[in-house]
Amino acid sequence: MKQYHMGIEATLEVIGGKWKALIICLLMTGVKRTSELQRNIQGISQKVLIQQLRELERDGLVTRYVYQQMPPKVEYSLTEYGVTANRIVEVMCSWGKENIKMRQQQGEEIVLLEEGVSGVKEKITG
Repeated sequence: MKQYHMGIEATLEVIGGKWKALIICLLMTGVKRTSELQRNIQGISQKVLIQQLRELERDGLVTRYVYQQMPPKVEYSLTEYGVTANRIVEVMCSWGKENIKMRQQQGEEIVLLEEGVSGVKEKITG
């Protein structure tokens, strides 16, 4: 029997790590192909991306649809359960933005590159 001492342990087991929250965040905007996800997550290898997607699929947050065509086409989307992780990811995003602002005010040279409403990357400085 698996035991947790705190609820956050169960949360981190499912969406913890460097990549899973980013994947969830990107899938919040709609269905994505593997190449789209990899292009939008700087520094992730295809092998790691697929591994993370499979873990999210196993945990019921992501669904994978394989088109029967050549060349193969695979799309990923959030399940209904996966969408519930949005609350957590939004809080993490907000906290991160506030953290960056605070660090900028303390004189640290740091910027946030974020896609705006138009889909264009914007440089957010202090």
